[in-house]
Amino acid sequence: MLHKNKIPNLKVIAFDADDTLFVNEPYFQETEHKFCALMEDYLSHQGISQELFKIEIGNLPLYGYGIKGYILSMIEAAMNISNNTIPVEVIEKIIQYGKELLEKPIELLDGIEETLQSLHGKYKLVVATKGDLKDQHSKLHRSGLGHYFHHIEVMSDKQEIDYEKLLGRLDIQAHEFLMIGNSLKSDVLPVLGIGGYAVHIPFHTTWEHEKINHKVEHEHFSTFEKITEVVHKLL
Repeated sequence: MLHKNKIPNLKVIAFDADDTLFVNEPYFQETEHKFCALMEDYLSHQGISQELFKIEIGNLPLYGYGIKGYILSMIEAAMNISNNTIPVEVIEKIIQYGKELLEKPIELLDGIEETLQSLHGKYKLVVATKGDLKDQHSKLHRSGLGHYFHHIEVMSDKQEIDYEKLLGRLDIQAHEFLMIGNSLKSDVLPVLGIGGYAVHIPFHTTWEHEKINHKVEHEHFSTFEKITEVVHKLL
């Protein structure tokens, strides 16, 4: 569906970071498995995961997205599951899991650097991602990709109003903006809602909170299995 002639005034291409530029969700899942094993004397792994997810979602308005909020949610879940009897050693272990998560190596996804090299200089490239400001800047720095981007936007959320604010800072109109990401809920629907263009690059695993239960069909929307396919459609 995407073709250069169909986006005649395209000026800015924005990329999500986690699970679009580099691996993220599998690290969270790995940490959750360790947390479930740590707490398995109190509840089944399924029950622990459900409690943790419920607390995570409840805490989003307070902590926002990111690892630090996740650590606090794990501690709260451990206290709830144990009826406030959890030993301090378990709390220490949870904090250790969180620090390990913050220090995970950066694993670029296939075709990302090739894609950025091809688009750099032809369009203004930006990062538009959710999460903790310090952590996201650190990951982008360690990824070695920072020099490709004109602007880095770490958003508290990805609703239509958040994208509208981003467009205002970039001084462009919605029809001049293309968003690329792995989340239909965060990277696609709100951008389409304000009149922009969006490309979905599925990742093999998605956080439950980012899933939607309907098909997206829109003249400004395309989905590709590989990020490199975007280049062939735009150049």
